[in-house]
Amino acid sequence: MRVRSDDGSASLEFVTVGMILLIPLVYLVLVMSAIQAGALAAEGAVRHAARVFVQSRSVQTAEASAATAIEFALADHGVDPESARVTISCSPVPANCLTRQGFVTVRVDLTVPLPFVPPVLQGNFPISVPLRSTATEQVSRFWGAG
Repeated sequence: MRVRSDDGSASLEFVTVGMILLIPLVYLVLVMSAIQAGALAAEGAVRHAARVFVQSRSVQTAEASAATAIEFALADHGVDPESARVTISCSPVPANCLTRQGFVTVRVDLTVPLPFVPPVLQGNFPISVPLRSTATEQVSRFWGAG
């Protein structure tokens, strides 16, 4: 009976088990980073857009400024601004957003695609994560004075 030596097999086992554990862990970190970047982008976009909106002189400039703010905030985090759906609502007078002490709510809905997942795999499981962020700002009680 011949006894076999195990010299050198520990490194092979370490590499094999390490790859089996390391690849999913690295992918999990990439997915969580993409989701966090999308969440930060959406939150920053709505917050800044709502602030810019309530400080504008007219509804037309407010809408243009808010759209620019959202575009820049999303682009800063690497999120495609075309993938976002923006909704602006006003209360208590929905027809006039810049009413003194009125509230302007900006909502952004976007989807963050999972990294390295080809669109061909679209099927019964999601290949993107939907995110929604909302911010509300109050129009100044001195708006339009002066």
